[in-house]
Amino acid sequence: MQDHPANPSNAVSRRHFLKNSTIAASAAGTGFLAGCARHKQAIAATAAAAAPAVARAQAKQPINAVIIGLGGRGSGAGRDFMEASKALGVEGKIVAVADIFPDKAITGKDNFGVPEDKCFSGFDAFQKALAVPGVNYAILATPPGFRASHFKAAIEAGKNVFMEKPVAVDGPGCRVVYAAGEEATKKNLKVAAGTQRRHRPSYIEAVKRVQDGAIGDVIALRVYWVNGGPIWHRGDQGATEIEKQVRNWYHYIWLCGDHICEQHVHNIDISNWIMKAHPVKCWGMGARQQLEGKSGEIWDNFSVEFQYANGVRVQGSCGQIKRAWSSVSEAAAGCTGVAEFYDGRNFIKSADGKMWRPTGITEDNGYVNEHRDLINAIVNDTALNEAKQVTDSTLTAIMGREAAYSGSEVDWDTVLNSNFTYGPDLLYKDCAKMEWGAFRTLQPPMPSMHDIFKDPPMVPVVKV
Repeated sequence: MQDHPANPSNAVSRRHFLKNSTIAASAAGTGFLAGCARHKQAIAATAAAAAPAVARAQAKQPINAVIIGLGGRGSGAGRDFMEASKALGVEGKIVAVADIFPDKAITGKDNFGVPEDKCFSGFDAFQKALAVPGVNYAILATPPGFRASHFKAAIEAGKNVFMEKPVAVDGPGCRVVYAAGEEATKKNLKVAAGTQRRHRPSYIEAVKRVQDGAIGDVIALRVYWVNGGPIWHRGDQGATEIEKQVRNWYHYIWLCGDHICEQHVHNIDISNWIMKAHPVKCWGMGARQQLEGKSGEIWDNFSVEFQYANGVRVQGSCGQIKRAWSSVSEAAAGCTGVAEFYDGRNFIKSADGKMWRPTGITEDNGYVNEHRDLINAIVNDTALNEAKQVTDSTLTAIMGREAAYSGSEVDWDTVLNSNFTYGPDLLYKDCAKMEWGAFRTLQPPMPSMHDIFKDPPMVPVVKV
């Protein structure tokens, strides 16, 4: 999964970003500030955010981990887990791996020293990995379409979980994760999610200051994941339709959720974090422009406006098209200032020109910190369950996607309670029993022609 711009050289500099940020420019003028009286609300006395746990763990409980999904992100998460274990002085080891494809599964032997007989492959590989004696830590990093089922299985098996975002691709999948997250709390299992910004001190301190009132009441936000180039496309490889889709997973909604869900969820999560809530409705648009002629279903750009229950709105834009300007960042405008977030180079500027930036930070690698925090929670038995917050952000992204796909306003309850499933039936009922075979391909969604909330759903399929 790609968690950085496809063309990093196209990422704007901080100076250029400040010059061109519509939020910063607007907030500096009278437009936003004049509306403060209409948006006054009480500021929380204390912030919920806390610094990431980086202290050395007090106990020496061994952490025996399995990796489920050995693509780039799964392998990266395995390395991050090992680095975090070493930094905390905890005995951490990858004891088994699982991947649908044998050639991927066997990489666990060379990359992590996993015995060959513990490198499992196939649709049921995750079950075999979870059943290895002594496992107490599961890293879930398959394509997102499998996440809900794998998370449910891991919690049922009594494992602590690190799971990549997003955690589902549709309403039914989100409901599975919400329920499994509640079960994890009952079992005192710890859960961390791959929304790594929540584990970076540069973000934690900045968000806490905003929540504490550093810019006054938040009255508007904007979030970007606008790449300067397209996402990868692996072509059509495989003997069956499902194999072709899984190997090229990013381009199929049931596997990826589209890039507003798979990638832009990071930025949406920052907005939800600041607001301590999720939006209640949205509307938007988008298109498939530079992917024409290539196989797949997804779009390559979205623009969605979300509204929270208190009336505050966030504008979200994401794209994977070749372009000169790009930005992966977030911003919030308040009655007395603005806050900008750009990969840790964050700042808060008040209306009187005073500037704050995070300083003195030495451990700002969110990819490692998220494992530090999970390991610390396990060995010290402290509370940590990020299932709900990451599912809230995932469902927010799904809501935005369906608003754009359908061309309609979509509200939270409608998408949450939707019964439409993008994937094969077995994906939701018993994904271990899935087989390589036929599966339909949707036509790239077209507003007014694609609407999963209709009865029956409007989802045009590619004619074979």
